[in-house]
Amino acid sequence: MWNIPFVVALALVVLTMSATTVLNRRSRRVTDPQGLPGRGIPLLHAAFLAGGPRRVVDTVLVRMEREGRVVISRANRVTVTDPAPRDPVEGVLITAVGGRAGRDLEVLRASVVGSPEVQGIGEALAARGLLRHPVALRAARRAWRLGLLVPPALLVLCAVAVAQWLSGPRPGSGFPPFALFVPLLIVTLVHLIVGRPPRSRITPAGRRQLLLMRGSSPWRPAGVSPEHAVLVGAFALEGTSALADQALWPLRDAMGGGPTAPVTLAKAGRSGRSRRSGGSDSAADSGYVATGAAWCGAATASCGASTDQHGHHGHSGHSGHSCGGSSHSSSHSCGGSSHSCGGSSHSCGSSSSCGGGGSSCGGGGGGCGS
Repeated sequence: MWNIPFVVALALVVLTMSATTVLNRRSRRVTDPQGLPGRGIPLLHAAFLAGGPRRVVDTVLVRMEREGRVVISRANRVTVTDPAPRDPVEGVLITAVGGRAGRDLEVLRASVVGSPEVQGIGEALAARGLLRHPVALRAARRAWRLGLLVPPALLVLCAVAVAQWLSGPRPGSGFPPFALFVPLLIVTLVHLIVGRPPRSRITPAGRRQLLLMRGSSPWRPAGVSPEHAVLVGAFALEGTSALADQALWPLRDAMGGGPTAPVTLAKAGRSGRSRRSGGSDSAADSGYVATGAAWCGAATASCGASTDQHGHHGHSGHSGHSCGGSSHSSSHSCGGSSHSCGGSSHSCGSSSSCGGGGSSCGGGGGGCGS
């Protein structure tokens, strides 16, 4: 009866390989292929691609501050001076700021990054093939990690087959049946190596797009005042490192950037070429870090804690998104419910659940940014 362990092992390998292959292909699927958008890519799409949801919010704030439509005080309080929005994200931000008293910058970020208007930008980039969808990517990684348990299971089944073969009657010579486990184990290991899910959420096409944006000449995005287009475009691609001019240090400090070496805008546009993934201070091959905010992967999905965000937190917006675990001690309100997530001081929206891609509260390994 040596064949029973082998049949079990073969079924285990076939099921594992099928599941990992299907989920891996799903994580790489492009639903709306259009090619690279080139330098005509919308400003906020470029910001999301380079730095995630928080970069989108910060880019809107920098654009509005440069154009005199918001004021950011030294106490990091944001006040709107022009309540007319230029795009949907500005509308969410202006609504979140509220009345004349303004709102704390960090709280404002927390209330906007999870909004459908911001999260939907990531959806559009994923559909175009510039980003990988986080939900599908998490599923592929989870299946691959479970697949790592198959080789030890094969060794156990092989040991059972050997024990059965030694304890039962057998011919004096011939091919030992448990030797069939060797090619099965080799096939499994090769599949795990070759079929490993992508490490980075940014696709190769997304990296090429960022390199194109960080060309030899500064990018001037549409929809920005001509006198501020270069600065705002550089900030969208490079973050606070683009605010190296001494006159911009107060704004840089408000955006959370520390002292940096002097760098021109042209250099800021070229600096990304030496980086591995094409991201600035927030996008990396190890997992598309979104500097303090998470892309949930759906405009209405819950946004939980993520180990792929390097300890950063994902706050929900005004639309009922739930909150993930936070490395910050401040408490930001993000919904109408008194329920809270494990590992976080943030309150969750009444219509959403917390956790790593699931329905239970608590910080999970899934979450919103893998």
